[in-house]
Amino acid sequence: MQIDVERSKKVKSVLVTLPKPDNDKSPYFTVAEKYNLKLDFRGFIHVEGVSAKDVRKERINFADHSAVIFTSKNAVDHFFRVCEEMRYEVSADMKYFCISETIALYLQKYIQYRKRKIFFGKQTAKDLEDVLKKHNKEKFLFPCSDVANEETQRWLQENGYDFTPAVLFRTVISDIKDLKDVFYDIIVFFSPSSVQSLYENFPDFVQNNTRIAAFGSSTQQALLDHGLILDIPAPTPLAPSMTMAIEQYIKIVNK
Repeated sequence: MQIDVERSKKVKSVLVTLPKPDNDKSPYFTVAEKYNLKLDFRGFIHVEGVSAKDVRKERINFADHSAVIFTSKNAVDHFFRVCEEMRYEVSADMKYFCISETIALYLQKYIQYRKRKIFFGKQTAKDLEDVLKKHNKEKFLFPCSDVANEETQRWLQENGYDFTPAVLFRTVISDIKDLKDVFYDIIVFFSPSSVQSLYENFPDFVQNNTRIAAFGSSTQQALLDHGLILDIPAPTPLAPSMTMAIEQYIKIVNK
């Protein structure tokens, strides 16, 4: 990991721009404990569901589809919520394609996992390629937000899959103005929307000595477009997760 020496001050506090996890098993807690850090979580964005009535207006008929592609837990939650609102019973033959094993396992909240056809990749639509190739005759439903993962949509389009994007939830900027006078050594971002939230809440934000960590190329680009210095990128070959990248950085600067 290359580090800007002038910016390599000791890290004592970290703000993760996500809601606080439901349990204390998050790897962030482990890192915070290990390096004695002040750790805070705060959702910079939140999600609001689109009503079944509005989904119907888009003339999307769930029953016309033989498979669903999930790229987030939110997509899973809102797909089953809208099904319930529509009183639509999902067929036992429905195939589920999930972008990661974590999301595939999350399906257990709604269906009997072992009795269904569930496939998953490592982290991107491209990882699902080998599985999808074998099922290219399916008609896919792609539940997404109003700021959908363009990467996935583009990939499905370029490879000629028959799919219908269905906007089932919206990403909304949260009010975080109470953080105005709070300083953190590291702020961690996970989406371009959370970067947008930072500037909508604090149009005059100045980075100074705050180190910025960002997961994913689109998030990193959004930060660079605002002229910010990206100190801790992830994933990288040596740090496939955000916590690993942060820990590697702290190991160096907190010597």
